[in-house]
Amino acid sequence: MAKAQIRPKIHKTSVVWKFPLQKQNFLIIGIGLVVIIVGYLLMATGITDEPAVSSGKWNNVFAVSIAPLLLVIGYCFIIPYGIFKSFPTNEQ
Repeated sequence: MAKAQIRPKIHKTSVVWKFPLQKQNFLIIGIGLVVIIVGYLLMATGITDEPAVSSGKWNNVFAVSIAPLLLVIGYCFIIPYGIFKSFPTNEQ
């Protein structure tokens, strides 16, 4: 006769996955998106029929220097900060 094998009961625990981003994270990411949109709008102000004067200088300082700076700040600093920043929770 074959011996009956006794198998231990496996208790399955349910895993609760919680979304890691909180309201503050989305607020920071939203600020980054606003900065990026402002950067693109400022860059669009440089689109004219005559973007440079006869001496070779650009007409619009916002489109040449400030807009790219805003885009770099938005894409490289504010949005990654909003994604990686963790805020403490009040759960006990």
